[in-house]
Amino acid sequence: MTAADPATAVARGAGAGAGVGVGVPDAGAAPSPALLASAGTASAGEGGLVVARAPGKLFVAGEYAVLDAGRPAVLVAVDRYVSVAVTPAPSGVEIVSDLGARARLALSAGVLGPYAPAQVASLTHVAAAVGQVAALALEHGRRLPPCRVRVASGLHEEGRKYGLGSSGAVTVAAVQALAAFAGLDLGAWQRLKLALVVTAGLDRRASGGDVAAATFGGWIGYRSPDRAWLAERTAGGSPARVLGQRWPHLAVGRLPAPRQALLKVGWTGSPAASSAMVAGLDASGWRDSAEYRLFVARTGECVSALAAALAGGDGAAAVEQVAEAGRALERLDRRVGLGVFTPRLRALVRAARRAGGAGKPSGAGGGDCGIALLPAAFKDRAEQLAEQWTAAGVLPLPLGTAAEGNRECQS
Repeated sequence: MTAADPATAVARGAGAGAGVGVGVPDAGAAPSPALLASAGTASAGEGGLVVARAPGKLFVAGEYAVLDAGRPAVLVAVDRYVSVAVTPAPSGVEIVSDLGARARLALSAGVLGPYAPAQVASLTHVAAAVGQVAALALEHGRRLPPCRVRVASGLHEEGRKYGLGSSGAVTVAAVQALAAFAGLDLGAWQRLKLALVVTAGLDRRASGGDVAAATFGGWIGYRSPDRAWLAERTAGGSPARVLGQRWPHLAVGRLPAPRQALLKVGWTGSPAASSAMVAGLDASGWRDSAEYRLFVARTGECVSALAAALAGGDGAAAVEQVAEAGRALERLDRRVGLGVFTPRLRALVRAARRAGGAGKPSGAGGGDCGIALLPAAFKDRAEQLAEQWTAAGVLPLPLGTAAEGNRECQS
């Protein structure tokens, strides 16, 4: 797959938004070798130590529209990680997080026992990953052995959540580590799909963009799958069956990093819950309007143009499309009143514009992080940008691109 392919290839059979050339469509049981090449693969580690990690992410463009199946977005994986270590245990499954959470679950003959949501609290995604991997192992004639699962997050600092996709990263890392511990060798597309099954089972509205970025790394074009279709296919509890099927609308493709532009990231100091923002959009009734459909169509055009600019190395065009993505979110916020743009996010955007670049919230907004894309010719203004952000209460984050997605570190 050449660098230009993700931006120019039409997602064949992608359905909604198929004319927007972002992402390589899911081919069912046949993963894309180009994506697997640098993503890492699982190896059998049954009965021993397995450590896996997955990077966080930032949305660059496509927020909210990507919630609709087949609609495109551009994301970038960042070089902060969640690590999951799995070791043998005498019985059951114990999950421990460096953020202080702990849970113990029953495991009998490779089958995870029932548990109440209160039992797992902030470990919901890890517990769900345990259940899915255990079920998959049984379908392949294996049993997930009793184990201890330890989670360490580099996407938090002193308990602070930065909004870098920790739920997606921990899900991907947990799927990778647990599958290898059970002796399952899953390719990147299989790991992506199993992590999406976990995510959709917990929140059917989640786009899964964080899961894709954590799986493949780098800059990606992404289209979300049809979650209603997925819910129907997974209702019978057979992960092996759904992993081998072609998923409607799902597409992922690599994009080159900007060659003539600089990405800067700032944290507002206010954690936000994407699920609450999405619920607010649903409750507004706006998603049933012609105005919303126009927002989705225009966002798709913006994402397509951004992907083409990245593929062509056109930094100025990439900056303009990030600016347009920000303006689209501003129009949505004015219309629905979700609170996407907090005072600090507005200050972040103003400073980015004064520096000659473009700024916007990354993700659902309401807090968390914002991004700025500066033309390479203005790289000397990056320090000025950081100073203005700091004065406005926005913390510049020294983040780079995670070129690789999730991988197994040790077994």
